[in-house]
Amino acid sequence: MEKKEVKFYTGQGDKGLTSLTPASQVSKADERVGAVGAVEEIVSALGTVKTVTECPIFRGKLERIQRTLRTLSQGLRDPRSGKYTFSAEEIGFLESDMDKMLEHVTPEAIAETLPGGNPQSAALDVAHTTTRRAERDIIAMDRRYAVPQTFKQYLNRLSDYLLVAARYSDYLFDKTEAKKAAASAPAATTAPMPLSNPVPASTGVCSSVSGSSTEALVAEVLARLGGSKVMDLEKAKKLIAAVEERAKAQGKHAVIAVCNPEGNPIAVHVMDGAFLVSYEVAVKKAYTAVAVKMSTMELSALCQPGGTFYGLQALDKVITFGGGIPLYQGGAIVGGLGVSGGTGEEDHDLALYGAAVFQTL
Repeated sequence: MEKKEVKFYTGQGDKGLTSLTPASQVSKADERVGAVGAVEEIVSALGTVKTVTECPIFRGKLERIQRTLRTLSQGLRDPRSGKYTFSAEEIGFLESDMDKMLEHVTPEAIAETLPGGNPQSAALDVAHTTTRRAERDIIAMDRRYAVPQTFKQYLNRLSDYLLVAARYSDYLFDKTEAKKAAASAPAATTAPMPLSNPVPASTGVCSSVSGSSTEALVAEVLARLGGSKVMDLEKAKKLIAAVEERAKAQGKHAVIAVCNPEGNPIAVHVMDGAFLVSYEVAVKKAYTAVAVKMSTMELSALCQPGGTFYGLQALDKVITFGGGIPLYQGGAIVGGLGVSGGTGEEDHDLALYGAAVFQTL
């Protein structure tokens, strides 16, 4: 059979027209086109932020925002259809996470800090200003086409969220640099860090503390949180319910497992239609994420021949493909989430979403 040549370009846009829906062509100067393009720019800007953060929890939050923006973008293309919507929970997620960061960010820092303190905050500042422009474009569009109130509210809140996240990133970066400077100072002039110092709540905008400092900090946080009590059955069930809702929206049938910091299962939920083998795999993914203190997707790369953990995949309880992720609270691992039912990438995507939701519980 002769293969039909498919070209990405059509030449239809050479006359200054584009399609918002399959049945209509409009001028590229149309307010709707400007608004849709501006929202897609935010999605791309957040992609840049993802490349400069090593925190899986924060990446999960950014991906949640990107997906919501994609829904918003589709809704702007066809505002009268009402097919593309999202719940007020997405706005609540931004507000809740922002409130946590504002415990450590002063109004002066927000008003006076110049962008460029570190790569992550600089990328967040770009995403913030891109969102401000998109908000203006949507208000301009609203004068001729009815834009859902939820869309306008979400962009307004996202603009605030990204600005606060940028300043919180600066706060964590400065805190880390101060610790590095203290660690490199002569022993006689370096005062030990008192255990009474406040520890910021984890929002997912991670700093890069490493080595024994991290272990000491984790031990202190665990002591303050009462060990594994922070992860209980009630939280596990709420987390599972959120992941299940997400899986249903994507047409997936998964098994969702949550374990405590010791790797022991707290709750396991089997969705209708899930594979029988997914039960054991989900439990092992949650255990593995806690045992190695990283996502099973990250572990997979390290278990390749020549990798740091090559051979670990031979252990009975260890899973080395996507779908498991550690859950953090106050900088410490308090449990693990395992999802099994799709490809490694699909399971990893659901697990990242779950990790982001966990921070709001």
